[in-house]
Amino acid sequence: MSIIESVSEADATGRTAGIYAEDRKALGYVPSHTKVLAVHPEALAAWKALQGAIAGSMDMRRFELVTLAAAQGIGSRHCRLAHGNRSLKFIGEEELVRISRDYRDAGLSEAEAVMMEFAVKLSTDSATMTDADSVKLRDVGFSDREIVDIALAAAARNYLSRVLQALAVDVDVPPGLSAALRDALLEPLGGNDSAAA
Repeated sequence: MSIIESVSEADATGRTAGIYAEDRKALGYVPSHTKVLAVHPEALAAWKALQGAIAGSMDMRRFELVTLAAAQGIGSRHCRLAHGNRSLKFIGEEELVRISRDYRDAGLSEAEAVMMEFAVKLSTDSATMTDADSVKLRDVGFSDREIVDIALAAAARNYLSRVLQALAVDVDVPPGLSAALRDALLEPLGGNDSAAA
């Protein structure tokens, strides 16, 4: 549990109340991470703008797969659960369970698997990345802009996930998430992706 004292929903006013209302409308509840990040509403607004700019230029299935892979590489239960839930808009639950358990054995296209491998490596061993990692993306058909978008989406997820971990923010299980998908999203990363990448 985070030591950060956030404003309760009942006591929220002004900008904080607006932030909470946005999440209630979009998600049906106000997640713990929103309450903690709303302590600095300007930074939260900047984060949302950055995430929106990155996601806005990507296919949403692609964005969510990159996000899930990066969050898995970091070991972020917060982001795996939140984006696993959001991914249901773009990916069927049965496929998402398989992807969450092991994206390499989930029947994904080669391009999607390579993209997720890139996001995991960025999240676990970015100091060893070279042009060869981007070349793998180009070789499966991604344009330069798409390669940059994939790197931005994965790196942005590292930013937020690490903030939530550093502040010991409570992990919320989104309401309505099935037990099968919840368990798959919380499983540790299978195999040694950083060595394979």
